[in-house]
Amino acid sequence: MLRRAAAAAVALAGVLAPVAHADDGPGGGICDGAALTITVCASDGGTAAGAGGSGTAATPAGASGGSSKPSCTYTRLDPQPPPENMFWKGHDRSEKGAVYGVHCPDQQGARTVWIADGQAPDADTPVIDPEAVARRAAASMRLAGPAVASPRAAGTYVVGMPMWMWATPSPTTTGPISASATAGGVTVTATAKVSTVRWAMGDGTTVTCHGPGTPYTPDQGKNMSPDCGHRYQRTAHDEPGEEYQGAATATWTIAWTATALGDEGEFTETRQTAWTAHIVEAQVLN
Repeated sequence: MLRRAAAAAVALAGVLAPVAHADDGPGGGICDGAALTITVCASDGGTAAGAGGSGTAATPAGASGGSSKPSCTYTRLDPQPPPENMFWKGHDRSEKGAVYGVHCPDQQGARTVWIADGQAPDADTPVIDPEAVARRAAASMRLAGPAVASPRAAGTYVVGMPMWMWATPSPTTTGPISASATAGGVTVTATAKVSTVRWAMGDGTTVTCHGPGTPYTPDQGKNMSPDCGHRYQRTAHDEPGEEYQGAATATWTIAWTATALGDEGEFTETRQTAWTAHIVEAQVLN
Protein backbone atom coordinates (compact mmCIF):
# COMPACT_ATOMS: atom_id res chain seq x y z
CA MET A 1 0.00 0.00 0.00
CA LEU A 2 1.27 3.42 -0.89
CA ARG A 3 1.78 5.21 2.39
CA ARG A 4 1.69 8.96 2.67
CA ALA A 5 2.11 9.34 -1.07
CA ALA A 6 2.37 13.09 -0.85
CA ALA A 7 4.99 12.98 1.88
CA ALA A 8 7.03 10.52 -0.19
CA ALA A 9 6.87 12.81 -3.21
CA VAL A 10 8.03 15.80 -1.22
CA ALA A 11 10.84 13.72 0.26
CA LEU A 12 11.88 12.79 -3.28
CA ALA A 13 12.01 16.42 -4.29
CA GLY A 14 13.91 17.29 -1.15
CA VAL A 15 16.68 14.91 -2.12
CA LEU A 16 17.13 16.69 -5.43
CA ALA A 17 17.12 20.26 -4.13
CA PRO A 18 19.06 22.11 -1.44
CA VAL A 19 17.27 23.50 1.59
CA ALA A 20 14.96 26.25 0.40
CA HIS A 21 14.93 29.78 1.71
CA ALA A 22 12.76 32.72 0.82
CA ASP A 23 14.10 35.73 -1.04
CA ASP A 24 13.98 39.10 0.65
CA GLY A 25 10.53 40.60 0.95
CA PRO A 26 7.59 40.31 3.29
CA GLY A 27 5.57 38.09 0.97
CA GLY A 28 8.09 35.36 0.30
CA GLY A 29 9.77 34.59 -3.03
CA ILE A 30 11.17 31.95 -5.33
CA CYS A 31 13.45 29.80 -3.24
CA ASP A 32 16.81 28.47 -4.31
CA GLY A 33 16.77 25.14 -6.03
CA ALA A 34 18.61 22.88 -8.39
CA ALA A 35 18.37 23.61 -12.12
CA LEU A 36 15.42 21.27 -12.63
CA THR A 37 13.89 21.44 -9.17
CA ILE A 38 12.38 24.81 -8.37
CA THR A 39 10.94 25.68 -4.99
CA VAL A 40 8.40 28.44 -4.54
CA CYS A 41 7.53 30.07 -1.24
CA ALA A 42 4.04 31.53 -0.86
CA SER A 43 2.34 33.33 1.99
CA ASP A 44 -1.24 34.45 2.51
CA GLY A 45 -2.39 37.83 1.27
CA GLY A 46 -1.25 40.16 -1.46
CA THR A 47 -1.30 39.72 -5.23
CA ALA A 48 0.43 37.09 -7.29
CA ALA A 49 2.76 37.89 -10.15
CA GLY A 50 2.56 35.62 -13.14
CA ALA A 51 5.40 33.71 -14.73
CA GLY A 52 5.62 31.93 -18.01
CA GLY A 53 7.55 29.18 -19.70
CA SER A 54 7.37 25.44 -19.18
CA GLY A 55 10.66 25.47 -17.33
CA THR A 56 9.66 28.17 -14.86
CA ALA A 57 8.06 27.51 -11.51
CA ALA A 58 4.90 29.26 -10.43
CA THR A 59 5.70 32.62 -8.89
CA PRO A 60 4.99 33.30 -5.23
CA ALA A 61 1.66 34.42 -3.94
CA GLY A 62 1.81 37.47 -1.75
CA ALA A 63 4.55 39.22 -3.73
CA SER A 64 3.55 42.38 -1.95
CA GLY A 65 2.21 43.03 1.53
CA GLY A 66 3.04 41.29 4.76
CA SER A 67 1.52 38.33 6.57
CA SER A 68 1.80 36.92 10.05
CA LYS A 69 1.14 33.38 8.80
CA PRO A 70 4.04 31.03 8.00
CA SER A 71 4.85 30.53 4.33
CA CYS A 72 4.09 27.27 2.56
CA THR A 73 6.79 25.77 0.36
CA TYR A 74 5.89 24.50 -3.13
CA THR A 75 8.50 22.21 -4.67
CA ARG A 76 8.29 21.13 -8.31
CA LEU A 77 8.89 17.39 -8.40
CA ASP A 78 11.72 16.33 -10.67
CA PRO A 79 11.42 13.90 -12.22
CA GLN A 80 7.67 14.27 -12.53
CA PRO A 81 5.62 11.20 -11.56
CA PRO A 82 4.16 9.06 -14.36
CA PRO A 83 1.02 10.54 -15.98
CA GLU A 84 -1.18 7.76 -14.62
CA ASN A 85 -0.06 8.52 -11.06
CA MET A 86 -2.67 9.95 -8.69
CA PHE A 87 -0.39 12.94 -8.06
CA TRP A 88 -1.59 14.42 -11.36
CA LYS A 89 -5.06 15.03 -9.84
CA GLY A 90 -6.81 14.14 -13.09
CA HIS A 91 -4.55 16.25 -15.31
CA ASP A 92 -2.29 14.83 -18.03
CA ARG A 93 0.88 15.79 -19.88
CA SER A 94 -1.10 17.48 -22.68
CA GLU A 95 -1.82 20.25 -20.19
CA LYS A 96 0.94 22.74 -19.49
CA GLY A 97 1.65 22.34 -15.82
CA ALA A 98 3.44 20.24 -13.24
CA VAL A 99 3.03 18.43 -9.95
CA TYR A 100 4.34 20.21 -6.85
CA GLY A 101 4.85 19.05 -3.30
CA VAL A 102 3.41 21.39 -0.66
CA HIS A 103 4.71 21.72 2.87
CA CYS A 104 3.46 24.25 5.43
CA PRO A 105 5.58 24.73 8.57
CA ASP A 106 2.56 25.15 10.82
CA GLN A 107 0.98 21.84 9.75
CA GLN A 108 1.97 18.21 10.00
CA GLY A 109 2.59 16.19 6.87
CA ALA A 110 2.64 17.28 3.24
CA ARG A 111 0.58 16.91 0.07
CA THR A 112 0.83 17.46 -3.67
CA VAL A 113 -0.91 19.87 -6.04
CA TRP A 114 -0.98 20.33 -9.80
CA ILE A 115 -0.17 23.90 -10.88
CA ALA A 116 -0.52 25.22 -14.41
CA ASP A 117 2.53 26.89 -15.93
CA GLY A 118 2.57 30.60 -15.24
CA GLN A 119 0.16 30.41 -12.33
CA ALA A 120 0.96 31.10 -8.71
CA PRO A 121 0.00 28.75 -5.89
CA ASP A 122 -3.38 29.66 -4.45
CA ALA A 123 -2.28 30.97 -1.07
CA ASP A 124 -5.89 31.63 -0.04
CA THR A 125 -6.76 27.94 -0.24
CA PRO A 126 -5.87 26.16 3.01
CA VAL A 127 -3.54 23.20 2.70
CA ILE A 128 -5.29 20.27 4.32
CA ASP A 129 -3.19 17.74 6.19
CA PRO A 130 -5.15 14.53 5.62
CA GLU A 131 -3.46 12.69 8.48
CA ALA A 132 -4.57 15.40 10.91
CA VAL A 133 -8.14 14.95 9.65
CA ALA A 134 -7.74 11.17 9.99
CA ARG A 135 -6.71 11.64 13.62
CA ARG A 136 -9.93 13.57 14.19
CA ALA A 137 -11.85 10.64 12.72
CA ALA A 138 -9.95 8.24 15.00
CA ALA A 139 -10.77 10.38 18.03
CA SER A 140 -14.47 10.03 17.26
CA MET A 141 -14.16 6.22 17.42
CA ARG A 142 -13.41 6.35 21.17
CA LEU A 143 -10.84 3.59 20.94
CA ALA A 144 -10.27 1.82 24.26
CA GLY A 145 -7.76 -0.49 25.89
CA PRO A 146 -8.23 -4.26 25.91
CA ALA A 147 -11.31 -5.59 27.76
CA VAL A 148 -9.23 -8.01 29.86
CA ALA A 149 -11.12 -11.22 30.61
CA SER A 150 -8.13 -13.18 31.96
CA PRO A 151 -6.35 -12.85 34.28
CA ARG A 152 -9.34 -12.14 36.54
CA ALA A 153 -8.89 -9.98 39.63
CA ALA A 154 -10.92 -12.51 41.65
CA GLY A 155 -8.96 -15.50 40.34
CA THR A 156 -6.09 -17.41 41.93
CA TYR A 157 -3.26 -18.70 39.74
CA VAL A 158 -0.48 -21.16 40.45
CA VAL A 159 3.29 -20.82 39.98
CA GLY A 160 4.50 -22.88 37.03
CA MET A 161 1.02 -23.47 35.61
CA PRO A 162 0.04 -21.99 32.22
CA MET A 163 -1.85 -18.74 32.41
CA TRP A 164 -4.04 -17.97 29.41
CA MET A 165 -4.45 -14.26 28.70
CA TRP A 166 -7.24 -12.96 26.53
CA ALA A 167 -9.45 -9.93 26.01
CA THR A 168 -13.09 -9.81 24.93
CA PRO A 169 -13.31 -8.53 21.33
CA SER A 170 -15.50 -5.54 20.45
CA PRO A 171 -15.36 -2.76 17.84
CA THR A 172 -13.93 -0.24 20.31
CA THR A 173 -11.47 -2.59 22.03
CA THR A 174 -10.16 -4.67 19.12
CA GLY A 175 -11.78 -3.29 15.94
CA PRO A 176 -12.18 -3.08 13.10
CA ILE A 177 -14.05 0.20 13.35
CA SER A 178 -14.33 3.04 10.82
CA ALA A 179 -15.17 6.73 10.90
CA SER A 180 -14.83 9.79 8.67
CA ALA A 181 -14.00 13.43 9.26
CA THR A 182 -14.08 16.44 6.95
CA ALA A 183 -12.01 19.63 6.85
CA GLY A 184 -11.84 22.24 4.12
CA GLY A 185 -14.03 20.13 1.86
CA VAL A 186 -11.71 17.13 2.18
CA THR A 187 -13.20 13.96 3.67
CA VAL A 188 -10.87 11.36 5.16
CA THR A 189 -12.04 7.86 6.08
CA ALA A 190 -10.09 5.96 8.73
CA THR A 191 -10.31 2.31 9.80
CA ALA A 192 -8.76 1.16 13.07
CA LYS A 193 -7.84 -2.34 14.18
CA VAL A 194 -5.69 -3.70 17.00
CA SER A 195 -2.50 -5.20 15.60
CA THR A 196 -0.79 -6.29 18.83
CA VAL A 197 -1.43 -6.46 22.57
CA ARG A 198 1.62 -6.14 24.82
CA TRP A 199 1.10 -7.73 28.24
CA ALA A 200 3.34 -6.44 31.04
CA MET A 201 3.12 -9.33 33.50
CA GLY A 202 4.25 -7.48 36.62
CA ASP A 203 7.15 -9.88 37.22
CA GLY A 204 9.51 -8.06 34.88
CA THR A 205 8.49 -9.95 31.76
CA THR A 206 6.34 -8.94 28.79
CA VAL A 207 4.37 -11.01 26.30
CA THR A 208 3.35 -9.63 22.90
CA CYS A 209 0.25 -11.21 21.37
CA HIS A 210 -0.98 -10.68 17.83
CA GLY A 211 -4.64 -10.55 18.64
CA PRO A 212 -6.99 -10.68 21.65
CA GLY A 213 -5.87 -14.16 22.73
CA THR A 214 -7.78 -17.45 22.99
CA PRO A 215 -10.24 -18.10 25.87
CA TYR A 216 -9.35 -21.05 28.08
CA THR A 217 -11.67 -24.07 28.21
CA PRO A 218 -11.46 -26.97 30.73
CA ASP A 219 -10.61 -29.50 28.02
CA GLN A 220 -7.27 -27.70 27.51
CA GLY A 221 -6.01 -29.02 30.86
CA LYS A 222 -2.44 -27.89 31.48
CA ASN A 223 -1.72 -26.90 27.87
CA MET A 224 -0.24 -23.50 27.11
CA SER A 225 -2.33 -20.99 25.24
CA PRO A 226 -1.72 -21.30 21.48
CA ASP A 227 -1.24 -17.54 21.03
CA CYS A 228 -1.11 -15.63 24.33
CA GLY A 229 0.16 -17.27 27.51
CA HIS A 230 2.66 -17.03 30.37
CA ARG A 231 4.07 -19.07 33.29
CA TYR A 232 4.91 -17.30 36.53
CA GLN A 233 8.10 -18.55 38.19
CA ARG A 234 7.47 -17.10 41.66
CA THR A 235 4.57 -16.05 43.85
CA ALA A 236 3.34 -12.50 44.34
CA HIS A 237 3.94 -12.74 48.11
CA ASP A 238 6.28 -9.74 48.12
CA GLU A 239 4.09 -7.63 45.84
CA PRO A 240 1.54 -5.03 47.07
CA GLY A 241 -1.62 -6.89 48.04
CA GLU A 242 0.23 -10.13 47.17
CA GLU A 243 -0.81 -9.53 43.56
CA TYR A 244 1.13 -8.83 40.40
CA GLN A 245 0.19 -5.46 38.92
CA GLY A 246 0.00 -5.92 35.14
CA ALA A 247 -1.08 -3.93 32.12
CA ALA A 248 -2.31 -4.85 28.64
CA THR A 249 -1.40 -2.26 26.00
CA ALA A 250 -3.14 -2.45 22.64
CA THR A 251 -1.49 -0.97 19.57
CA TRP A 252 -4.13 0.30 17.17
CA THR A 253 -3.15 0.55 13.50
CA ILE A 254 -5.26 3.20 11.80
CA ALA A 255 -5.32 3.22 8.00
CA TRP A 256 -6.80 6.26 6.27
CA THR A 257 -7.77 7.31 2.76
CA ALA A 258 -8.34 10.80 1.35
CA THR A 259 -9.83 10.06 -2.06
CA ALA A 260 -10.14 13.70 -3.12
CA LEU A 261 -6.40 14.24 -2.53
CA GLY A 262 -5.35 10.87 -3.93
CA ASP A 263 -3.58 10.22 -0.65
CA GLU A 264 -3.55 7.45 1.94
CA GLY A 265 -1.45 6.26 4.85
CA GLU A 266 -1.54 4.91 8.37
CA PHE A 267 -0.45 5.70 11.90
CA THR A 268 -0.65 3.95 15.28
CA GLU A 269 -2.07 4.79 18.68
CA THR A 270 -1.98 2.87 21.97
CA ARG A 271 -4.54 2.24 24.69
CA GLN A 272 -3.86 0.52 28.04
CA THR A 273 -5.82 -1.48 30.60
CA ALA A 274 -4.50 -2.35 34.07
CA TRP A 275 -5.11 -5.75 35.70
CA THR A 276 -3.98 -7.79 38.72
CA ALA A 277 -3.18 -11.47 39.27
CA HIS A 278 -2.93 -13.39 42.56
CA ILE A 279 -0.17 -15.99 42.15
CA VAL A 280 0.42 -18.68 44.79
CA GLU A 281 2.34 -21.93 45.31
CA ALA A 282 0.42 -25.11 44.49
CA GLN A 283 0.44 -26.38 48.11
CA VAL A 284 -1.48 -23.29 49.29
CA LEU A 285 -4.57 -24.50 47.46
CA ASN A 286 -6.99 -26.99 49.03
